[in-house]
Amino acid sequence: MNPLQVLDLGRRPYAPVLNMQRALCRARIEGTLTDDVLLLVEHDSVVTLGRGARATSLPLPPDELRRRGIAVEDAERGGDVTWHGPGQLVGYPILDLARHRQDVHWYLRQLEAALIDALARLDVHGERAAGLTGVWTAGRKIASIGIHVKRWVTLHGFALNVVGDLGPFELIVPCGIAGVRMTNVAAERGGGDNPAALWRETRAEVVAAIGRAFSLEPMAAALDGCLLRATRPSSLHG
Repeated sequence: MNPLQVLDLGRRPYAPVLNMQRALCRARIEGTLTDDVLLLVEHDSVVTLGRGARATSLPLPPDELRRRGIAVEDAERGGDVTWHGPGQLVGYPILDLARHRQDVHWYLRQLEAALIDALARLDVHGERAAGLTGVWTAGRKIASIGIHVKRWVTLHGFALNVVGDLGPFELIVPCGIAGVRMTNVAAERGGGDNPAALWRETRAEVVAAIGRAFSLEPMAAALDGCLLRATRPSSLHG
């Protein structure tokens, strides 16, 4: 089984991580990065505008969002407007689809399947919604997905709401879906979990599920310049 190098970035602003994604994508295309990668990050509060962003999805102007402490960034991913911030696990797979399946729709469905798999192991029922991208539970949206593919190498990815305040979603029209209700893992499990423990558990289940979905062996990694080097697989857990 081929490795999936997993790099946990902790909490970081959006823009530097976007530049890191682009650098790793180039390295994967050029062959200097030989393994698939999964970047995990918890972003500082930011609204990102995908290629399909509509003015109606951003009721407040960008300057007002910035005044409230929320960055606003353009992204080449598909989809509309979304929010990333504390308590949300964001994953950016840098995968060479030439080694998997050269089919963007298949890739999207595999990401959804992986998140549904991970949620099931967290005792949360995840499901798809007809005609929409992402993962839902009982009519509430728990995970968003927006991707970009360059020469069959992927970047951008998924955002799973785990713990914390969902209030910033009320300042936008998430994914352009009027009236959508957002939720997180903590709320769906009744809110009694220790947030730090739930974060660790969710992270471990998501990493394992991505590995299963793409037949890859997750392996903890460290950044060395614009390349990655493997560390101990056991550091992925706990």
